[in-house]
Amino acid sequence: MKQRVKLKGRLKAYLQGALILGFLLAAVNVGIYFLDIESGLVLTVFVVFYMVTISVLLYHNKPIIMNEFVNFATQYGQIQRRLLRDLELPHVLMDENGKIIWMNIAFEQVVHKDKGYRKSITSLFPSITKDKLTFEQDAQYELTFEEHDYIMKLKNVSIQDVIDKSELIHEDAFEGHFIAAYLFDQTELNEVKRENDMQSLVLGLIYLDNYEEALESVEEVRRSLLVALIDRRINKYITSLDGIVKKTEKDKYFIVLRKRALLAMQEARFDLLEDVKNVNIGNEMAVTISIGIGLGGMTYAQNYEFARTSIDLALGRGGDQAVVKMDDSIIYYGGKSQQVEKNTRVKARVKAHALQEIITSKDRVLVMGHKLSDVDSFGAAVGISCIARALEKKSHIVIDDITTSVRPLIDLFKNKEEYSEDYVINSSQALELAGNNTVLVVVDVNRPSITECPELIRRCKTVVVLDHHRQTTEIIENATLSYVEPYASSACEMVAEVLQYIGNNVKVKSNEADCLYSGIIIDTNNFTAKTGVRTFEAAAFLRRCGADVTRVRKMFRDDVAEYKAKAEAVSNAEIYKNAYAISECPADGLDSPTIVGAQASNELLNISGIKASFVVTDFQNKIYVSARSIDEVNVQIIMERLGGGGHMNMAGAQLEGCTTKEAMEIIRETINTMLQEGAI
Repeated sequence: MKQRVKLKGRLKAYLQGALILGFLLAAVNVGIYFLDIESGLVLTVFVVFYMVTISVLLYHNKPIIMNEFVNFATQYGQIQRRLLRDLELPHVLMDENGKIIWMNIAFEQVVHKDKGYRKSITSLFPSITKDKLTFEQDAQYELTFEEHDYIMKLKNVSIQDVIDKSELIHEDAFEGHFIAAYLFDQTELNEVKRENDMQSLVLGLIYLDNYEEALESVEEVRRSLLVALIDRRINKYITSLDGIVKKTEKDKYFIVLRKRALLAMQEARFDLLEDVKNVNIGNEMAVTISIGIGLGGMTYAQNYEFARTSIDLALGRGGDQAVVKMDDSIIYYGGKSQQVEKNTRVKARVKAHALQEIITSKDRVLVMGHKLSDVDSFGAAVGISCIARALEKKSHIVIDDITTSVRPLIDLFKNKEEYSEDYVINSSQALELAGNNTVLVVVDVNRPSITECPELIRRCKTVVVLDHHRQTTEIIENATLSYVEPYASSACEMVAEVLQYIGNNVKVKSNEADCLYSGIIIDTNNFTAKTGVRTFEAAAFLRRCGADVTRVRKMFRDDVAEYKAKAEAVSNAEIYKNAYAISECPADGLDSPTIVGAQASNELLNISGIKASFVVTDFQNKIYVSARSIDEVNVQIIMERLGGGGHMNMAGAQLEGCTTKEAMEIIRETINTMLQEGAI
């Protein structure tokens, strides 16, 4: 395309200045004629000579002047180009599609191409895709090339803008733009950053979970040897990682490590858990430990707080595991052992007295469980209502959707004078009653997102949590009283223990005892799962209060549709890897298909060789997963991968945006991944 080039700016004014002066002189000449004609004639001759001379000079010298300017610009441009080509900073010029037009020597050395290379920048750096070349003014991307880390800075260069700013030439029109890019080598800087990060200090806490119980299981004369062996294992392990360990109490240790050592422990999946568990000098009970690690904080004090939070989570999840907490994430390891039941009831008594003081100081009690309330949740709520009644406080149980499993229990309280019509209320009614003088007791759940009414937690200033599920990352924060014991078989068992330590000799009616007893029966699968000494003691207390085994059994007989659905789920089960039963529970015609799915999951454990069972149910546009195991597999950590949680042998999750078939495939993939990682 032929371009029309002409002078402009100061250069144009400089070259035309002589002509302008000639015209001014001619105007003066006209004025002189009025003063003196002879003088005017002389000046006219001079003006004509001046104008002719200037015109001739401008006409003949303009090409010479322009040629000199071009020569100067060419030499100046060559100097600039030479400097840019020899510049040590890698630089490349591309068209708007990313095709390389020109690159300097430093860029050629980086990409190992000669100056004639004219392919797209994407062929050199696949991460710089075509869509990344579309930006307003500037852009910046990180990339890796031949084990080097670079930052590529890109800038749009409009040719029209360059010409418009020129003081020498004028361009009528030009469309399009170029892309200039620079590479900044960040390899050494990143290496220094990584090394500095690896050297950062990590703080941790190690607790012995069952110190007292393990010592009691060994002869007295050998107890000091058991403690010494455990101390030696822990000290040797931490010292081998160039760490420091300090025993702060008889069953507590404080450790300091580098982050590099922590990564080694994570890669080995905290094999210290198994090392300590293998210490055996005749003790009937294996010693287990919990590890809490904190890192990534702005200060050492913050890392220590992270470690404290981690150890609390590890203990709240049943012990025998490690928890690593950073500023924005929490990672769990271990948790393969069943937590040992505590024989002492000191904790239950202390919590009971604290609960009594809290309820006494308030005017009203609201009791809430989880969504789709089950027997254990409702039974525990009834037990808390008994405590409120004994302390002469008005109580309400919050339930929105009454499931088929809970309906027989609620019927026990209908048409009875001692129970008001608002004994069971919904969420909207509860929100109206919430206030500063109301205590909210959350039972059988410790995750706010799956409670019956999460908003109620925010409305009530005083919140009490009683639960037997292992804690996850999501917890009810700022609870006035938190009583979470994963070893307990059910929330009803915990409430039954608390009832026995309330001061005013709580009177539990027979129908209320039936509700609490039902929760224990259902959650222990008729005393066959997670049953300990304290479970039977709680059941005996409820029997003395009037709970009737026959009456409870009649309430929980299945109807025909539920029985057939459960049988279909069992008969269609897939045995995956000869150890995991996966099935789908039909939901058509069932009021509470999730309950039936949980029952089917329990039934699948009766098949020989099955380590864990998973039953998926499509209900209310969600996929509910019920997971069960006996003792070999921790289904809680499997469900946590799916966003759920629960117990080691009883857990669940909710999935959205998928079908039951897709959910079953997700379960298979999760099992495969965790088997490869050694997590299960």
